[in-house]
Amino acid sequence: MKALIIYDSFFGNTEQIALAIGHSIGNKEEVGMMRVGDVHYDMLKGLELLVVGSPTRQFSPSPATQRFLNGIPSNGLQGLEVAAFDTRIAVADIQSKILRFIVNTGGYAAKSIAKKLVQKGGKLVQDPVGFFVKDKEGPLYEGELERAEMWGEALVKSKVPA
Repeated sequence: MKALIIYDSFFGNTEQIALAIGHSIGNKEEVGMMRVGDVHYDMLKGLELLVVGSPTRQFSPSPATQRFLNGIPSNGLQGLEVAAFDTRIAVADIQSKILRFIVNTGGYAAKSIAKKLVQKGGKLVQDPVGFFVKDKEGPLYEGELERAEMWGEALVKSKVPA
């Protein structure tokens, strides 16, 4: 399967998750992993699966991830199977009641990434997922890399046969 995992990362947590997902999907010849700033839109051609991940920044994907998603041509992902993930602070770890309310009403990056991928013609193969970090900079919660690998395996199983 030809897949590409595109991610942004500030403190290395989202990159670790992207790498775990990529390794569970396939080998280096089948699965490319790139930082969002290094991707050119022509790299999306010929893919069977596109996975996009970002840290959650101010309740949204990172600015670089948003620019990438906005720059995909209309229907540029037509027929391509897609998935989205983010790294985030757990709601239980957020001290402010107001911030918890905002987060609970849709304030993580994965949901908006998935929505944009579908708007550009992609077909979502799994619900968007978040992986948890401690504090703003991490590290990842214990077990999150294993959960990322399992999610990657589930992506492969979710693929619609050609």
